[in-house]
Amino acid sequence: MGLFNRKNNESAVATATLPVDPALAALTGDYSIDPAHSSIGFTVRHAMVTNVRGTFAEHEGALKLDGANPGASTATIDVKIASIDTGIGDRDGHLRSGDFFDAEQFPLMSFRSTEAAQLGGDKYRVTGDLTIKDVTKPLSIDLEFNGTATDVYGNERVGFEGSAEILRSEWGLTWNAALETGGVMVSDKVKLNFDISAIKNAA
Repeated sequence: MGLFNRKNNESAVATATLPVDPALAALTGDYSIDPAHSSIGFTVRHAMVTNVRGTFAEHEGALKLDGANPGASTATIDVKIASIDTGIGDRDGHLRSGDFFDAEQFPLMSFRSTEAAQLGGDKYRVTGDLTIKDVTKPLSIDLEFNGTATDVYGNERVGFEGSAEILRSEWGLTWNAALETGGVMVSDKVKLNFDISAIKNAA
């Protein structure tokens, strides 16, 4: 089941001439991301030899799905930087400090989608603007649509999971330390991970 169509002339013609899939059309609506059943996190190489993983415990967001015109669907996410959790309190405090995110001055990391495209099957690419601190740059997130379900409380849910890679230095996260054996303490490359469950809002 597709959620997004490629934004090109060929897909525009196909959309105009093919009937809308009723199952797809049924997904149309506004959804709120369920933070209790979603995860937004990251993985970064530490000391050149291992990975550190972390999550942001507090976040909120919304999806607007348009089954009749999937390319018009949008996504927004806001993440509370102070909720960062890598399992080590001192490290979390350093990440919140001015050396990294400066959570006191810049409390939120945000994403606002600008376009989306189907890559094939249930795989998609959502592109938008990622803001960290006072820097906003484009970011593409590769996602897989995990389907729909009605939970035990009668909520209509949709699920996605995906990832993206950034160079943290491009968003002003430049702190590092040189290692005696060569290399640096923290990799510039960071993988962002998304596991999203969203609930359809009541009409």
